[in-house]
Amino acid sequence: MSTAHTTPYPSRFDESGNGPMRSARWGAKRLNPPNRLWGSNGVAFGPDGRLYVAQFLAGQISAVDPATGDVEVVVPMDGPVQSPDDLSFGADGSMYIADLVPGRVWRRSPAGEYTLVSDEVKLPNGITCVGDRLFVNEMRPGGRLLELFPDGGDPLVLTEGLALGNAMQLGPDGHLYYPHMLTGQVWRIPPDGGVPEVVAEDVHEPVAVRFDQGGVLHVLSRGVEGIVTRIDLHGTGTRTLVTSGLMGLDNAAFDTENRMFVSSYATGGVTELHPDGRTRELVPRGLDGPYGVTVDLGGTVYAADHYRLTSTAPSGADNPTSLTLTPPFVHGVTHAGGLVHLTSQYGDVHTYDPESGTTRPRAAGLDQPFGIAVGPDGSLVVAEAGAGRIVSVDDTGTVTVLAEGLDHPVDVAFDTAGRCYVSDDRLGAVLRLADDGNTEIVADGLGAPQGLVVEGEELYTVDTGRRRLLAVSLSTGEIRTEAEDLPVGPPVPRTDPALFTHGMVGAPRLFAGLAVAADGSLLLSANGEGTVWRLEAGRPSLNDVPHHFA
Repeated sequence: MSTAHTTPYPSRFDESGNGPMRSARWGAKRLNPPNRLWGSNGVAFGPDGRLYVAQFLAGQISAVDPATGDVEVVVPMDGPVQSPDDLSFGADGSMYIADLVPGRVWRRSPAGEYTLVSDEVKLPNGITCVGDRLFVNEMRPGGRLLELFPDGGDPLVLTEGLALGNAMQLGPDGHLYYPHMLTGQVWRIPPDGGVPEVVAEDVHEPVAVRFDQGGVLHVLSRGVEGIVTRIDLHGTGTRTLVTSGLMGLDNAAFDTENRMFVSSYATGGVTELHPDGRTRELVPRGLDGPYGVTVDLGGTVYAADHYRLTSTAPSGADNPTSLTLTPPFVHGVTHAGGLVHLTSQYGDVHTYDPESGTTRPRAAGLDQPFGIAVGPDGSLVVAEAGAGRIVSVDDTGTVTVLAEGLDHPVDVAFDTAGRCYVSDDRLGAVLRLADDGNTEIVADGLGAPQGLVVEGEELYTVDTGRRRLLAVSLSTGEIRTEAEDLPVGPPVPRTDPALFTHGMVGAPRLFAGLAVAADGSLLLSANGEGTVWRLEAGRPSLNDVPHHFA
């Protein structure tokens, strides 16, 4: 078998940067480089001078060398920490970690040993150390700000009623500063307790508060524009707004030279942000998934990337685009007639018009909608995995059940005769729907088939259980392995359930999408490394095309 062309960008599957995909028939190339930081949330400089990055989506923590941008995983995804969202270092060099979804706070000693500090905090997020004291707040309506005692003792509640707390820090006046994400406010409270007070109101979508070396307050915005609000608390309270263009800012840290490094929950990476808004990438941003993928007739590829819908111009063009749609958590996507249709983990179906830039809702209240396709009659056909159904959505928003009683349907596709095929990753099979709603097995004994397309008399599916691309002949039923070692799914299997809890949407449910272009090439969502791959039959040597997605 031939091996995909090498790339200078490391992958979670291969640190050398060599593509893991192998195929005798298909030439394969990445349309974008692998993601080096799988989302980036809380950041803090450690005792060794490196910048430590909590990666909620990856379930790990990495250390970044601020001089070189080299990344080293220090808290791996197969350890006790499931969803680290923020971190802080104590006076003795211990790392304290807010493990958001399970509601745990951990201590990692300088020797690398883990101790559970508390499991009594709901959605712990903002965390900070003041000498040898530890404080944490909750990212939920009505949340609390608490002091925890690593050596034992019940948590001490300093205040309640937080409207989604997040990254906080001790200010130069000796108070703890923290945001209320829902109300656009910044508050403060003495660390020994007292009456909290509002410091700033009408702050743009605040997600984190940070003080620079001169004591100036910086409030990061989680919005699309990447706004940072600087507030001079010592003088007149003057505000200065800096628009970075970095969507989904999450946290920041200042080094000893007062350089500001910011993270993004939406695009990952680490970026140095200058006072005038200029940016310098220390660790390049990338895709958090991707999940569903589609391509229009002009060659523009769209990828559903959890927090956003991204697109890339046709191969050879140098005008990447990043789209951000409401609501986020996009999962499945398809293109037809100049429109892009997508599903959301919120249970919604939406249609996006690239020409006008507008989005309209089509359906709501579905249970885990994954793959989506346009049926012969123009309706949107959706695999509703949580309900075990296949449903259609017409132009009036009416939802009709086409099939039910399925196990876990995750994608749908149609052949030229208008017949509907369904992949079921729990059943390990591809099914075909009959007009009466019954199903027949087209292929079974598969691992976990997800992404699904039909091209002529061939049906292709991504078997994520065995990380391979399969072809099924619709005329003979023959099943062939077309490619192996696909970078889909995490390199280390996770045993924890889907991270949906406390009414908060957590990590995405993994879905490896597949699409077919007008020229017969296939587009694969390699959600294990943050790339989209193009596979072309009969062309075993293709060059990588980096930086096409934004």
